[in-house]
Amino acid sequence: MATTSAQTTFILYGIKNCDTVKKARRWLEENGVECQFHDYRVEGLDDALLQNLISKQGWEAMLNTRGTTWRKLDETTRTACDNEASAKAVMLEHPAVIKRPFLLAPDGQSLLGFKPESYQQFLAQVK
Repeated sequence: MATTSAQTTFILYGIKNCDTVKKARRWLEENGVECQFHDYRVEGLDDALLQNLISKQGWEAMLNTRGTTWRKLDETTRTACDNEASAKAVMLEHPAVIKRPFLLAPDGQSLLGFKPESYQQFLAQVK
């Protein structure tokens, strides 16, 4: 993502019905942070976008192995997720298995997950 002075909007990636995503969206709004929301279950998630997210955080961090979607996958699929390529294929096929939310700053910096104190610190660093 190119950095320009006109580009001031953060992008929050996630799924709209996720409670943690809802908390993050509410926090950003309450703190006056201009943010575009990308629901990758509705709007999709292409290979290039996912690769960009993985390159910023690592595939291990992006793969939510604690969620319902992960637990519903068959054992063979879960066991095969032992490298970036296989994990990425599962994330593309089952976007709900991606850890969320994922906040992308206009300058390309990113933050995975949501904790108010982490968001506060992150915003102080990127602004």
